[in-house]
Amino acid sequence: MNLFHALREKIARLVEDPLPDAVTVEPPRDPAHGDVSTNAALVLAKRLARPPRAIAETIAEGLRADPAVASVAVAGPGFVNLTLSPDFLRERLGDILEAGTDYGNSTLGAGMKVNVEYVSANPTGPLHIGHCRGAVVGDALARLLAKAGYDVTREYYINDAGAQVEALAWAAYWRYLQALGTTLTEEAFDALVPGGLQYRGDYLIPVGQALAHRHGTRLAAEGAMPAEPDVWLATVREEAVAAMMETIRDDLAALGIRHDVFVSEAELVRSRAVERVLAELEARGLIYVGELPPPKGQKPEDWEPRPQTLFRATAYGDDTDRPLKKSDGSNTYFANDIAYHADKIGRGFVRLIDVWGADHGGYVRRMQAAVEAVAEGRARLEVVLCQIVHLVKGGEPVRMSKRAGTFVTLRELIDEVGRDVVRFIMLTRRADAQMEFDLDLVREQSKDNPVFYVQYAHARCRSVLRHAAEVFGAEAVTPTALAAAPRDALTDEAELALIKQLLLWPRVVEQAALAAEPHRIAFAVYDVAAAFHALWNKGREETELRFIRADDRRATMARLALVQATATVIASALEVMGVEPVEEMR
Repeated sequence: MNLFHALREKIARLVEDPLPDAVTVEPPRDPAHGDVSTNAALVLAKRLARPPRAIAETIAEGLRADPAVASVAVAGPGFVNLTLSPDFLRERLGDILEAGTDYGNSTLGAGMKVNVEYVSANPTGPLHIGHCRGAVVGDALARLLAKAGYDVTREYYINDAGAQVEALAWAAYWRYLQALGTTLTEEAFDALVPGGLQYRGDYLIPVGQALAHRHGTRLAAEGAMPAEPDVWLATVREEAVAAMMETIRDDLAALGIRHDVFVSEAELVRSRAVERVLAELEARGLIYVGELPPPKGQKPEDWEPRPQTLFRATAYGDDTDRPLKKSDGSNTYFANDIAYHADKIGRGFVRLIDVWGADHGGYVRRMQAAVEAVAEGRARLEVVLCQIVHLVKGGEPVRMSKRAGTFVTLRELIDEVGRDVVRFIMLTRRADAQMEFDLDLVREQSKDNPVFYVQYAHARCRSVLRHAAEVFGAEAVTPTALAAAPRDALTDEAELALIKQLLLWPRVVEQAALAAEPHRIAFAVYDVAAAFHALWNKGREETELRFIRADDRRATMARLALVQATATVIASALEVMGVEPVEEMR
C-alpha cells in the first residue's frame, strides 16, 4: 500500500476536484511538522477561486475525521500537515508481511516499454573500474523500473564498427604473430600499424594464441611475418571482438549483471539502417549541406570551413547543427547512433534511458535532439551520466592491474572486496557525483561503512527470528502468523519511527523510478537500518523494549512482526540493488 497515494485520493475527494501533478503529498522536510504535508490548497486556489487557507481548512477538517489521522494543522499560507495515528501505522505492518519482498511493487509504469542501455564499452579489452559504476547503476535502474511496473529491456550496444576495433585487430594480430614465433620486434611491428599499436595489455595474448590454434600460419606471411591486411584484418577483427565480448560477459556475470539484448553497430551499418534513417530525415528537411562556424566562436589558425552534411539539431534545442559525414565521406559516430536509437524506437520502446560516462556529457543534447526528431513524440531519451570513481587505499590511489597495465580491472575489484560490496558502494552517491571507493572503509565494521551497517541490520533481524523460532516454534514466527498477531504493544516512539521508515518504501520506489536515480534506494535502506539499530540499542537499555520477552508473549509477537517487516523491506531494497542480504555476519 502506498499511503501517499491513498491520502492524495482522499484530498481529491474533499475538494471535489482532480489534483494536478503540481500537488505534492509527501513527508515534510522537518519531522516536527508531522508525517505528511501537502500544498494542495496553494495549487488549487486559483482554479477554485478561493483563498488557500480556506481550502486548507476544508481539507484539514475532512482529514480530521479519518481514523488514519491523529492530528492535522494548517501552516503558513496554506500547507496542510498531518500526523498519522499509531493504530494506522501498526496495521500497515500487515501489508508488508503479506506482500513479502514484493512490498513496494508498483503499477506506476503501467507496462510501458523501457529500454535501459548500459555498459556498452568498446569491445577492446576487459572491463575496468571506470565501466563498473555505469554497469551497476544501469542494472540497478533496470531492476528498479521493473519493480515500479515498467516492461524493461536491458541492452548492450557493441561499438564494433569504428577505428577502435580496427586498432584492436592490429593488436590481436601482433599477439597472433608472437604465438607463431615471429622474430619481428614490437617496435618494428608498431611502425606498420596505422596510428601505432594502441592495445598492448597481456589480456590479448590468449586471443593471439587462439588465432594461431584456429588458423595456423594462414593469416601470416612466410616466417610468421605480417601479411597484407586484406588477408587477415576482417577475420582477426571479428574474432578479436568476439573474444573480448566473451570476456566482458564473464566480467559482468561476476558482478551479477546480465543483458537481454546485444546490438552490433557493425550489423546495423551492414543492414543499411543508417542510410534509411538519414534518408527519412532528409526527406523531412532535417538534413542539409552547410558550413559550421569555428568551435566556440573562435577561429583557430588551421580552421578551414568546408561544406558538410549536417543534421538540424538546433531545430530541437541543440546549440549547433551536427555533422553526419566525415571528411572522407564515411558516417560519423553520431549518424550511426541516430540509426541505433531509431532502431530502439522501431522496436516499440517509449522511454529510452542511456547510461554513459560523464565524459560523454557534451553528446547528450545532440542525441536527445536526434531522438526527438526521429520519434516525433513517440519516445523520449534520458541520459544518466556516471562520474569517475577513484579507488583509494590508505589514502592513496590504487593501481592493482598487472594484465591490463594502466587500469584496475573490474574483476580485480570484485576479487578484492566481493560483488555485493562493489554493487552497494557504487550506489551510495548520485551517479553524476564523483566517488572515492575506499578499500579500507568497506572492510570496517562501523556505521561509516554503509554495506556493513545495512547488512548487519538484516543479519540482526534474522538472528532474532531464528532465536524466536527456537523459543516459540517455527510456525509461530512465520510472516503469515506474525501478520495475524496483535500489534497494539508497539507504542514506543522508536518503534513507530521504524514503522514510518518502512512505510516510505513504496514511495521511494516510485520517486526513484521516475527520476531514474537508483542511489535513492541505498539512501532509503540505510535510513531503515539506522532506525532499526536505534531501536535495538534502546532495547539494550530498556528491557521492556527487547524483541523477545518470555514474560510477555503478546508484546514479543508484535515486535517480531516489526522485526520481520524490517528484514523484508531491507531484503526488498537489496534485491533492487542486486545485493544478497546476509543471514548472519561473519
